[in-house]
Amino acid sequence: MKKKVTAVFDIGRTNKKFFLFDSDFQEVYREYSRFDEITDEDGYPTENLEALEKWAKEVFDRIMESPELEIRALNFSCYGASLVHIDKNGKVLTPLYNYMKPLKTEVFDAFYDKYGPENELSRSTGSQKLGMLNTGMHLFWLKYARPEVYKKIKYSLHLPQYLSYLFTGIAVSEFTSIGCHTMLWDYEKKDYHDWVYKEGIHEKFPPIASSRETTPVNYKGKNIQMGVGVHDSSSALLPYIRSIKKPFLLISTGTWSISINPFNKGMLTKEDIGNGCLFNMRIDGSPVKVSTLFLGNEYKLQIKELSAHFKVQEDYHRTVKFNQDTFFEINKDFEHMFKWASIVSENMPEETKIPYDKFEHAYHQLMLELVLLQVKSIRSAIGNENIKRLYIDGGFSDNEVYIQLLSRYLDNMKISTTDSSLGSALGAAIVISDVTLEPKFLKKNYALKKHVPFIIQKSGTLRNSGNE
Repeated sequence: MKKKVTAVFDIGRTNKKFFLFDSDFQEVYREYSRFDEITDEDGYPTENLEALEKWAKEVFDRIMESPELEIRALNFSCYGASLVHIDKNGKVLTPLYNYMKPLKTEVFDAFYDKYGPENELSRSTGSQKLGMLNTGMHLFWLKYARPEVYKKIKYSLHLPQYLSYLFTGIAVSEFTSIGCHTMLWDYEKKDYHDWVYKEGIHEKFPPIASSRETTPVNYKGKNIQMGVGVHDSSSALLPYIRSIKKPFLLISTGTWSISINPFNKGMLTKEDIGNGCLFNMRIDGSPVKVSTLFLGNEYKLQIKELSAHFKVQEDYHRTVKFNQDTFFEINKDFEHMFKWASIVSENMPEETKIPYDKFEHAYHQLMLELVLLQVKSIRSAIGNENIKRLYIDGGFSDNEVYIQLLSRYLDNMKISTTDSSLGSALGAAIVISDVTLEPKFLKKNYALKKHVPFIIQKSGTLRNSGNE
């Protein structure tokens, strides 16, 4: 008898993943891929959407033919802030514009002159002024910079919903994609913001569907329940919300490190906005306070520079283990040494300086500086809430140096990590099921580990009390 499975495409900026989960949400299969970026009409690097589509169809069709597995359902978890614009025939009209693509000052000036002030708009939409990272601003720019293209748009679909559309032919919008730092959603009105209606941008969005909805689709002769897709940060939160009752903060790590506080009460304050906090949205439409840090992106850029400086392989960093003596040496006379390429920090020097003769020492220095930024981001997300539990998910959950340093600087919190492959894929599988998770689900099934900080003894030496 074939094993019944739920399939999930989990699409990050760097890694494209495909997972299969059984009826107990145990991982049965995974497959990874990466694609080289292409450029848009302005020469700016962007996702190769055509390659992504081709890979997704090829993988799914191949697994459909498996003699051991029967796919019963399919869902999609993808990075946010990315729109695919299609015409009335379903043809893609533009490149999948990179959310880091810069916009001219006059675009912001025109927008805020009409719909400001900026702080009030940020407060009501839970969105900072982030350019193309706000998909509302993306559409505002497109309407006036490329009017001939804008007029042809039948629907603008966030990436998770576009992948769903590829397999179902049904265009929908979905709450978590609309509500995550898009500047589209008014959290007080629980509707699109007034400016969206005034610009007519709401007409470019298909009807909103719940993240829980599935549609039975006859795909190559087999009946499969197809989900509408979900924003990856919202998806990553779901297994924790469903199986942990006490207040916690989740850090979903990857290209972005998102500190997620689902226990925040009320709207964002001026202080929250000043600290760079945003709202993401839970699958039920309620706001989730988050603080974002471009951690994985900066890490990747700095590792490339360090690897070249020390003439080591670019994957050498994966072999570095946490060394207490090295940390103590760096921390004793600590100073900031890295100039960030994609993060703004008040403490960074004008130029990077590497006084070390070993890669391992420079790596510990880099991780210490990044962790200090991470701690600041975590504290911004927690705000005044009494939260003592911290869960770390995604790629950095198995970075020993990151975890040890974080536990050192947050020694008042109980820190746990989960299997790094979990990411947001599990949430995307769970959201389209009606299963209630038991309280110890993550601990039993996904290697939930508790971490205890190393301590400095009176002699000045350090020891680590290990993992529980």
